[in-house]
Amino acid sequence: MSNRRNFLKYSGLAAGSLILPKAISATERNPTIKTKSGKPASMKLRFRPYDLQLKHVFTIANNSRTTTPVMLTELEYDGLIGYGEASMPPYLGESHKTAAEFLSKVDLSSYNDPFEIEDIIQYIDSIAVGNYAAKASVDIALHDLVGKIVKQPWHKLWGLNRTKTPNTSFTIGIDTPEVVKEKVKEAEIYKILKVKLGRENDKEMIKTIRSVTNKPICVDVNQGWKDKQMALEMIQWLATQGVVFVEQPMSKLAVDDIAWLTLNSPLPIIADEAVQTVNDVAGLNKIYSGINIKLMKCGGMRNANKMALIAKAMGMKVMIGCMTETSCAVSAAAQLSPLADWADLDGNLLISNDIYEGTKVVDGKIILSDLPGIGIRLK
Repeated sequence: MSNRRNFLKYSGLAAGSLILPKAISATERNPTIKTKSGKPASMKLRFRPYDLQLKHVFTIANNSRTTTPVMLTELEYDGLIGYGEASMPPYLGESHKTAAEFLSKVDLSSYNDPFEIEDIIQYIDSIAVGNYAAKASVDIALHDLVGKIVKQPWHKLWGLNRTKTPNTSFTIGIDTPEVVKEKVKEAEIYKILKVKLGRENDKEMIKTIRSVTNKPICVDVNQGWKDKQMALEMIQWLATQGVVFVEQPMSKLAVDDIAWLTLNSPLPIIADEAVQTVNDVAGLNKIYSGINIKLMKCGGMRNANKMALIAKAMGMKVMIGCMTETSCAVSAAAQLSPLADWADLDGNLLISNDIYEGTKVVDGKIILSDLPGIGIRLK
């Protein structure tokens, strides 16, 4: 009964609008905000395509790539600019073309108050189904803008303690032993490593890493294992190798097998591909131990915050993750990190052409600043 009360409490909070002091509402503070032309201020959206260049070939269970397409957004209002980003790795099914088509339909000219976040996000979501990364790019820019208006970072607006940020893991993609060892050396400052598994060389990957470091490891199988008994035996072996948890070990469609695996596993089983939006969270309780929340999957910061509160109310673990992204989207996700048990916010560290400066990682720990909004600057 206690868990149910908590769930109702937090899901109710999550579903509500942002609770901010009335004094900082733009329309209440100045209901006739106008530009120099004398017309009411409105929001203007701009966007442009960009390609992220990865430092290494990035290989997971079912594909490899060296670039990631992103769409960079700007939301201008009354002389301030909020920045956003849509990162679109192949498995999301989005692209420069689909993002441009979606964003071209966005018309915010009728919204004179950026603080109407709930209404604006509902409008964005109503434009078309899917397109979650494109939607996230507007959501992030909107949050950045509002934070800049009130001159506060979002972790403070959410009432979060920035000293409670977790260490972020650093991702080691599937590769040859020589390259894996080199990647581990590059990750010297990180306290925990995230290792991609799901091919025939899983044990070789772990043994190679263990030959050069004793750091804790979390593994991401990206649905790569096909048999639940084999998966359990592998997890039992991983538990002897200093592994902390296992992410998406089997197909998201193998619900019964994953529930059995979670029940019998010595390690937490975390949903990734199986969880996307707020509506998915409640149905995953007892099937997984926790969820990996990514802004590009759920549509942005507002939905991510709701997902974290609902999961925690049900006693599930929370992980804040990312795609390969610039410091824009990574810094946006980092604002939520004090809510997380684990973080995998290294997407900006895997690329060579980041155009922003944002959240820092110091000695492996995520460090949130007092910069307003999502906490970034253009380089």
